[in-house]
Amino acid sequence: MGGIGGEESAGTRTASAWSAWEICHVNTAHAVFTWQMHRGAGVGSRKPVRGDERVFPRLGGIRRGGRHPPKARTARGRFGHERAAYPAGKESRQPMSGPSSSYDPVEVTPLHADQVAAMRDAAVAAIEAASDLDELKQVRLAHAGDRSPLSLANREIGALPPQARKDAGMRVGQARKAVTEALSRRTTILEAHHEEQMLAEESVDVTLPYDRAPRGARHPLTTIQERINDVFVAMGWEVAEGPEAEADWLNFDALNLGADHPARSMQDTMFVEPEDAGVVLRTHTSPVQARTMLTREPPMYVVCPGRTYRTDELDATHTPVFHQVEGLAVDTGLTMAHLKGTLDHFAAAMFGAGISTRFRPSYFPFTEPSCEVDLVCFVCRGIEPEVGTCRTCGGEGWIEWGGCGVVNPRVLVACGIDPDEYSGFAFGMGVERTLMFRHGVEDMRDMVEGDVRFTLPFGMEV
Repeated sequence: MGGIGGEESAGTRTASAWSAWEICHVNTAHAVFTWQMHRGAGVGSRKPVRGDERVFPRLGGIRRGGRHPPKARTARGRFGHERAAYPAGKESRQPMSGPSSSYDPVEVTPLHADQVAAMRDAAVAAIEAASDLDELKQVRLAHAGDRSPLSLANREIGALPPQARKDAGMRVGQARKAVTEALSRRTTILEAHHEEQMLAEESVDVTLPYDRAPRGARHPLTTIQERINDVFVAMGWEVAEGPEAEADWLNFDALNLGADHPARSMQDTMFVEPEDAGVVLRTHTSPVQARTMLTREPPMYVVCPGRTYRTDELDATHTPVFHQVEGLAVDTGLTMAHLKGTLDHFAAAMFGAGISTRFRPSYFPFTEPSCEVDLVCFVCRGIEPEVGTCRTCGGEGWIEWGGCGVVNPRVLVACGIDPDEYSGFAFGMGVERTLMFRHGVEDMRDMVEGDVRFTLPFGMEV
């Protein structure tokens, strides 16, 4: 920098007297001159240059030092705005300032103490004014959500100087905490109120009559069996019961059904595995009669209702599981006349006064003689001209009801009773058939489907 000018008396100044702005441009001019020299003369050649000549592109080309002393001037930036004035000499320059402890905080209106308090008070007031959980949800979104005033103010903390962020952050954080606590308190109160309201609206008055809307009804098969039992108990008979899985001997052999009888085939009877165990699902309730004769001494009068099983297909008139009621009387001097009187009373008790029965000859292995029992039609009563158009009896005037007969002497002997001293009669009817006749049920499948709408109309048997 010593070649910039000569003595100060000759109109030049040393480098220390030049301003920083001029020194910058002198260095730039020297770099441009050197590049031009190498481009024009090539490597190894050099054009002599005077020591006090420098290239000043921005000051009008080559200028000899000392002719025009630099003056303080105002420079303009790239966009035309004025910069600060550069000092003319060393004496006017100020030393560079260090970090300052004083600051002018950025003014952010939402972060003022009064503004933060106002936002907090507005949020708490809205929370306390919420009357239900749905309204509280809308208040929460408005005053505690991502776009709430306090959340937006929290984002403005970053615009503050570091020294101001702490106070603003504490101020906003305390306000948000107060809003959160108010939400929690109000939520607890409204949830408790909601539960109390639900209990009040859904409460059940246990003092109301419980039988106004019955949950169900007893099955008509159960009630009609009980009625049958009551009819015979009133005549002095007893009710006997037995197992449904019965011994093969009691179900067949004791009742005079031989080994080659069709009822003992797999097509008619359900056997319990293994097949040679001698156990079957009883095909009738007659084994209960055999058990009674084996365990008791005559005279005996028993009625045996119960569930029985046969390999029938389920349709309108057949079912593989059905109910029977059988009666047995063993005493001295019993005849078919006693059987006829008993069944007439039974029919009148089930279907009303004036119902009579008739016997038709038939065959059963355990009775001799044997008969089919027919009821006079309880719709047309077998009277012309109604009998010709009656759909219940098909114009015959009679309806088949069951079977009966005098107990076969072989059955009495198999059960240890002397047939020369005692005689007896037996009968058997289907409970489902009796229910169909009594109440006009057309389809037997309705009895086993378990629909309460079928059982309710029958009411109670009195």
